[in-house]
Amino acid sequence: MSHLNTGATRVSAPRIEHHTRPLGIGEPAPRLSWRVETPEPGWRQRAYQIEAIGLWTSEIIESAESVLVTWPGPALASRDRADVRVRVWARGADEPTAWSEPTTVEAGLLAPGDWDAVFVGSADISEGDRRPILLRRDFPVRGEVRAARVYATACGVYELELNGARAGDDVLAPGWTSYHHRLHYQTYDVTDLLRTGENTITGWLADGWWRGEFGWNRIGERYGADTALLAQLEIEYADGTVDRIVTDESWTWSTGPILSTSIYDGEHHDARVEAGAGSPVQRKKGPEGELIAPAGPPVRRVEELPPVSVERVDAGTHLIDFGQNLSGRLRITVSGPAGTQIGMRHAEVLEGGRLCLRPIRTAQAHDVYVLAGTGEPETWEPRFTYHGFRYAEITGWPGDLDPDAVVAVVTHDDMTEIGQFECSDPLLQRLHENVRWSMRDNFVSVPTDCPQRDERLGWTGDLQVFAPTAAFLYDVAGTIGDWLADVAAETPDDGLVPLYVPHIPTSFPQFHCAVWGDVTTTVPLVLLERSGDNRPVEAGYETARRWVDGCRRLLNDHDVIDRGLQLGDWLDPAAPSDAPAQARTDPYLVATAYLAYSARLLARQAALVGKDDDAAHYADLSDRVTAGFRREFVTASGRCVSDTQTAYALAIRFGLLPADLTAHAGDRLAQLVREADFRIGTGFAGTPLVLDALTDTGHLEEAYRLLLSRECPSWLYPVTMGATTIWERWDSMLPDGSINPGNMTSFNHYALGAVADWMHRVIAGLAPAAPGYRSLLVRPRPGGGLSSASASHLTPYGRATVAWRRDGGTLAVDVTVPPGCDATVDLPGSPPVTVGSGQHRFGVSHPAPEDDPLQPLPPRERF
Repeated sequence: MSHLNTGATRVSAPRIEHHTRPLGIGEPAPRLSWRVETPEPGWRQRAYQIEAIGLWTSEIIESAESVLVTWPGPALASRDRADVRVRVWARGADEPTAWSEPTTVEAGLLAPGDWDAVFVGSADISEGDRRPILLRRDFPVRGEVRAARVYATACGVYELELNGARAGDDVLAPGWTSYHHRLHYQTYDVTDLLRTGENTITGWLADGWWRGEFGWNRIGERYGADTALLAQLEIEYADGTVDRIVTDESWTWSTGPILSTSIYDGEHHDARVEAGAGSPVQRKKGPEGELIAPAGPPVRRVEELPPVSVERVDAGTHLIDFGQNLSGRLRITVSGPAGTQIGMRHAEVLEGGRLCLRPIRTAQAHDVYVLAGTGEPETWEPRFTYHGFRYAEITGWPGDLDPDAVVAVVTHDDMTEIGQFECSDPLLQRLHENVRWSMRDNFVSVPTDCPQRDERLGWTGDLQVFAPTAAFLYDVAGTIGDWLADVAAETPDDGLVPLYVPHIPTSFPQFHCAVWGDVTTTVPLVLLERSGDNRPVEAGYETARRWVDGCRRLLNDHDVIDRGLQLGDWLDPAAPSDAPAQARTDPYLVATAYLAYSARLLARQAALVGKDDDAAHYADLSDRVTAGFRREFVTASGRCVSDTQTAYALAIRFGLLPADLTAHAGDRLAQLVREADFRIGTGFAGTPLVLDALTDTGHLEEAYRLLLSRECPSWLYPVTMGATTIWERWDSMLPDGSINPGNMTSFNHYALGAVADWMHRVIAGLAPAAPGYRSLLVRPRPGGGLSSASASHLTPYGRATVAWRRDGGTLAVDVTVPPGCDATVDLPGSPPVTVGSGQHRFGVSHPAPEDDPLQPLPPRERF
């Protein structure tokens, strides 16, 4: 081993909670985090000091903590601003580092009494026209402005403008929350948009999730019959005085060029129409939920993709391929006569050379733009809709369509990318990129199931299985933590965690469903493990307890769940296309296994929040259910009564078997994989676990061959079929290129992409061994014919990397450990060693196998 170092010591500007732009935050005493860059190997922090410049300076605090440390000064009041910086002392050092660059943090409106504005909207309460409306107020600016902020939200979705310029850059604000419990508001810095003299503030207001038709039964007015805007502009002048312009009865409303807009169906904009003079608004009743600042980033335009091809398919239609399945909308630039109507339809896949619309079901996904005909190029992009698509058909375009005249605007939560993975296999690399894209496309205000059809709901099971992968790829602690608050709000005392959150009634029944409701026990611990934040555990403990208690009531006298609806191993590849719950694994085996596992996780949560009696109680419950699982579902020789990949994966990974039977179960799982010619045999319950179950029981070779199979069903089969995202079904597209006939067939679901977590931890070998990656586990296990792999993750302490390559018979491994951290390095054929921070290089003997990893192995004897 050798040690490499370069550079100089410095401290980053502190981060405020999980915010990337800490303007208008909702925490009066936000926690602070910082990172240290240093060339010193094994560097450790001894103490730190925090200063709000010109306001207060903390004592020197003797502590090695640098992640989510307690705010050491007076709590922020509403609208307070502070420039916060930090310096630290290294262990053994008498002098501190230089002060970091400051971070400006500003509180939002922290108390209901801070709001002078009221909700206002259209005075037209008829059942007829439900067009989006434009609200307006003229106002004077008296002199030199020191700062100006707008605090705003809506019952619906909205965009604000000051003097014709957008306030903020978010999309679909305020986003979707459980409006009966919580409604996000936004804070915008509009100082530069004001001018001395007369000014105008306007607000577009549309249905969004509040009033629009949503859910596959297309019911509208889920939360209310009226849309409404709440806006409070506060202008602070150089002389210290403040003016407030608030939504009240002095505003006017009118309709304008947006004739209709719907998240499912698209937007219709007639540029010939101008907004009228306006009529007095009507005061509206606001939502029942609390007004709160969001904890995560909003939806934004994050990327633009040009077409990879434009083809005229008939006299009036152009087919556009963007080369990537995405969430977003089109932006077009077009010239033509007034009244020319441009239609834009969107779809994920083609069938017969044209858009395949059946998978989007009742969603129209159809935008229409009618030209004003000014003689100048007109640029248009919808405001209040988004679509899931790779392909678009544009009709009515005047003349030939220049590829430069259209762009796909990728739209999703503006998350910070923190995790990367690379390997020598191009198909495996593309699979990983497909996982990333499906995550991006489905984090649109809530973690949804798909971005294209008449659904787009926050399914709890999808996120439960995918959370470890999500937390590696992107900084989602604030986003998921915020969504978990809605999970808690929507879960009643009986512990019935909704199958999707926010919850809206549909024809789909709600029940204590394993895998889905277990989001309450698993995901808070994932966030703790990956971000170092224990607050989701603290905030969600009672919800997790209610969930486990609710499942406990389903147990029979033998400590086994044997009644009630279950989705089980949803989307087992053997399930009929019209019956995705008909899996080969007994759904009550799945439910019992998950209860044993969740009770054990709840015992851990109880210990973390200081409830020792609860910890003992739920550990005992876990033991009882584990014993029940063995009696009911496992033979004396270790075979599961559901002789499936999922059953063994659950039993092994959830620790439900004694050591001797675990080995037998691993052998049987490996045999099942071989008998299936290395085709996958798992649905939602088994897919995140099966490769780890094989790896844990000494069957790494089978795990690689399962991962690298290209036959249907497999992870790489969709890649060979041209997929650019993860499919909902293993066979969403059949081998002949036709689309799966099931009514539920999406090409953009992230759940089956949970395999990327195994790729990060086992192929590349990078995993957390302590909360927030304070300790790393570096344990690459090369295989599958790969010649190299690497993973990089920006931990709360700094960037950690593992990169390995084969060099003849030697495995060369480079490891970067962030300052303040250590790592256990466990390489094949070599005893584990512990190293401190810095860059390390290792070399161990590890001859590459000569066998082609894609060739089937000879069968082994059954046990």
